[in-house]
Amino acid sequence: MELHIFEERYKLMIGLCIEKRIPFGIVLLEQGRAELDPTGDTPESKPFLVGCTAHITQVKPLPEGRMNITVVGRERFQIMSLQQNQPYLVGMVEMYPLEEGDTHHLRQGSHALRIWIERYLRVLEQAGQIQFDPSQLPADALPLAYLGSVLLQGISLFQKQKLLAATTLSEMIEELRIIYRREVVLLETLLSPPPDGEIQHPFSPN
Repeated sequence: MELHIFEERYKLMIGLCIEKRIPFGIVLLEQGRAELDPTGDTPESKPFLVGCTAHITQVKPLPEGRMNITVVGRERFQIMSLQQNQPYLVGMVEMYPLEEGDTHHLRQGSHALRIWIERYLRVLEQAGQIQFDPSQLPADALPLAYLGSVLLQGISLFQKQKLLAATTLSEMIEELRIIYRREVVLLETLLSPPPDGEIQHPFSPN
């Protein structure tokens, strides 16, 4: 993920992360907004409690202290408390790794998810949007679930948050399978040709 850092508070935060070689956290806001108020005050915000660490892999300095950075998401965390003593949001967190859940159910769910991901990517390939090699899909359940979350194009940030906050890997995979099934049906419907004899017009006949 590439981010453009231009606000003074985030210049300060990212500068600290670069200096100490530490990650920062990315969270979705449940209430409030990330931008400063017109007065320059930091807005009151309420984030969702589950987020992801972002590790900085590349920095491109720009004029006036701005920068473009490339980050890689890694570990899930859960916010235990929030502090308001910095220009940016600070919290105490605990790592929140995914529990695998029932092994048999996980294996079945992973197999079913892989089928739907392949079908989804085949539809996109037929539409000329991608080139797809099924051998590139991970064999293990965890990387398959993470890749499946990234590949989805049509879901909202709140749906992605629900996936991120799943208690177990089995729960995440089941939720992904439901989403992929819906997205495949929608894409196939949109891309299917009209019935014979039916002519589509861009204008109303009235």
